[in-house]
Amino acid sequence: METKNFKEEARRLIDKLPENSTWDDLMYEIYVRQAVESGLSDSQAGRVISVEEVRAKFGLQK
Repeated sequence: METKNFKEEARRLIDKLPENSTWDDLMYEIYVRQAVESGLSDSQAGRVISVEEVRAKFGLQK
């Protein structure tokens, strides 16, 4: 997320929450947003592994 849009995005996130939301609800939404953006960034940078590699690493069957 670009720095200049950070406040605007934060306001949109807050505005989407129900009126009876708690600080925990807000913190969860921020966490999810950050996790998704981090994952997208990793994917775009090629920092990914295949499902087969994950299965092999954890000894899971296909």
